[in-house]
Amino acid sequence: MSVTAHARIHHWRFTVDDYQRMGETGILHEDDRVELIEGEIVALPPIGSPHGGRVKHLNRILASAVGEYAIVAVQDPVVLGIRSEPEPDIAVLRPRPDFYADAHPVAADVLLLIEVADSSLQYDLNVKVPLYARHGIPEVWVVDIAHRQVLRFSQPANGAYLEQGPINLKAPIALPGLPGCAVQLAALF
Repeated sequence: MSVTAHARIHHWRFTVDDYQRMGETGILHEDDRVELIEGEIVALPPIGSPHGGRVKHLNRILASAVGEYAIVAVQDPVVLGIRSEPEPDIAVLRPRPDFYADAHPVAADVLLLIEVADSSLQYDLNVKVPLYARHGIPEVWVVDIAHRQVLRFSQPANGAYLEQGPINLKAPIALPGLPGCAVQLAALF
């Protein structure tokens, strides 16, 4: 038997610090469509018009609803532990005087994350939603463009969401952590 028959293949898992240094040194560029998930750099598909339109629409709806009670971030990083820095389509964040200029938000800063899924539905449901649950993100919405629905995941416990299912788009939807703030999503479709 050759020595190579017993060789083990190891995968290098990057940390958030490694990933951010790649951006600082020019290995990764600001316009690269990538995110760090559990130590792996994942390439994201290009943003199509249906996806981009839904993100813009959600940004307008949410920014109007939360006013100064929260910050709405669009496709910005959220640091989750030492090996993940996803870029959700929308993040509703606790307000901070520096608007997160001094450091990216972490799980404790997040009130709601939203992923808009056109070609990425299975990735969002099977990779990102469980990642968010493991880090205690209180609520996640996945906008399923193809099926014209919004799925809600809430009450994270033991790495999973206890409550999940479609949102009734005809009724106002309360925003987590923001008493008195609600949105109407029927116009998304």
